[in-house]
Amino acid sequence: MTADPSAAPGALTTAADPAPSVVQSVDWLAIAPPTLTALAALLVLVADLFLPAHRKKLLGYGTLTALAAALALLIPLRAGDRATFCVTTGTQPCSYTADHFTLVIQALVLGGAFLTALLSLDDTRKLPAGEYGFLLLASAAGAALLPASRDLATLVVALEVASLPAFALVGILRGDRRSSEAALKFFLSSVVATAVTLLGVSFVYAATGTLHLTEIAARLDDVPPALDTLAKTGVVLTLVGFAFKVAAAPFHFWVPDTYTGAPLPIAAYLSVVGKTVGFSGLILVTVVAFPSYADVWGPAVAVLAALTMTVGNAAALRQRTDRDRGAVRLLAWSSVAQAGYLLVPIAAAAYSSDEQIGSTVAYALMYAVVNLGAFAVAALVSRTHPGNRVDDYRGLYATRPLAALALGFFLLCLAGLPPGIIGLFAKVTVFSAAVDAGLGWLAVVMAVNVVIALYYYLQWTAILFRSPDEAGTSGGAPASGTPRRPSVPAPLTTAIALTAVVGVLLSGAPQLVLRFAAVTLF
Repeated sequence: MTADPSAAPGALTTAADPAPSVVQSVDWLAIAPPTLTALAALLVLVADLFLPAHRKKLLGYGTLTALAAALALLIPLRAGDRATFCVTTGTQPCSYTADHFTLVIQALVLGGAFLTALLSLDDTRKLPAGEYGFLLLASAAGAALLPASRDLATLVVALEVASLPAFALVGILRGDRRSSEAALKFFLSSVVATAVTLLGVSFVYAATGTLHLTEIAARLDDVPPALDTLAKTGVVLTLVGFAFKVAAAPFHFWVPDTYTGAPLPIAAYLSVVGKTVGFSGLILVTVVAFPSYADVWGPAVAVLAALTMTVGNAAALRQRTDRDRGAVRLLAWSSVAQAGYLLVPIAAAAYSSDEQIGSTVAYALMYAVVNLGAFAVAALVSRTHPGNRVDDYRGLYATRPLAALALGFFLLCLAGLPPGIIGLFAKVTVFSAAVDAGLGWLAVVMAVNVVIALYYYLQWTAILFRSPDEAGTSGGAPASGTPRRPSVPAPLTTAIALTAVVGVLLSGAPQLVLRFAAVTLF
């Protein structure tokens, strides 16, 4: 058996039979980031069986090391020109592609998982290190696989690998009723989303006879009239399934209760990595697989974007500052509104070119950094104020000035106000995408919502710098008492500092992420 240089990479032929074989090589470097993460998950699970209780913390550091190594493996792939698991005949579509879109999203989800693990190292509620590390790494492996998926089967499997461990992570606090209820709501909504997605995928497969995204795009151009309704129904159902995953209204109902019931690091993980997974899948099915049906999904995504940002901001305005877990609930509704902004360039891509997708990627990178930073400060405040009300942040600048400045900066980035320059530029980029695509009405809706959101972001920011005794109390403590400053774990301090530094760096050099809005990532 000899290699035929004219055949596809990895395909083998014999001298007697020149036809290509189904045997193919695997590009191990291309699949290294998700593979390493998955193997590390198994290793952490096994190591948990043998480590004594007083050394369980090593599992947390092992999780951090594995995620850092997976991030490092993206460096040799930076050219974005690798693919594997390719069909060896015909047009040779591939199931796994490490292009620039894949690498940027993998860097985002693995970096988000790294910061989540960092926040979890000294959680006051003592998360079970072994199970937690295994579930986090398993979910991160699925999240890293999804943007590289180029067929519907791999896409759905990756989506579920990312989602299933997340259910357990939300309910991992034993004996906590709120956590259990949050996990149940998250599980039930995700099961419905998966069922709808699978039904849509099956319809698309029935209409086209293929699962590869590029092949679907080609065959949808010439669907027989008898199958046109089936294909359109499949497209719509697939979009509805992903709308659940990205928490787009009216499929967002699970978000506030899930975030407030989950451990804070997991709420941060869901708000960034979970959302990125959903948006990655939505981008792949719309821009890569269904460009022929842009007249179907384009208006639908535009309406979803307008509805999502409006519902998220309206609900955030109604949040009381004295409500238990009110800070996390406010961040949850903020994340719903931010999802609306992220949907705008995807809708714009239906009317112009897929370069608009870069605006979603740029905005997602900004959002990931500052939102994780906001949750990191929330984790710091929760150490002394378990209720985590917005009022608990009153006078934070007087007791922890650096943390208050960091949170104020993160909130201003989310609002799109200086000195959060990266937030401002990211919003302008998304706004420009809508205008360039001729979606003037959507740009107006976005502008109105950005103004509405200023109220609750600035209200929270102002609370940070008020005198602790203005309301007679400071986070539940008597105004006359001296604020107690317990020591802050080094991992938590590192997470806050890391996100703040990256946020400031991006505000000083916004072109580092905004350049993705001007190039084709596929």
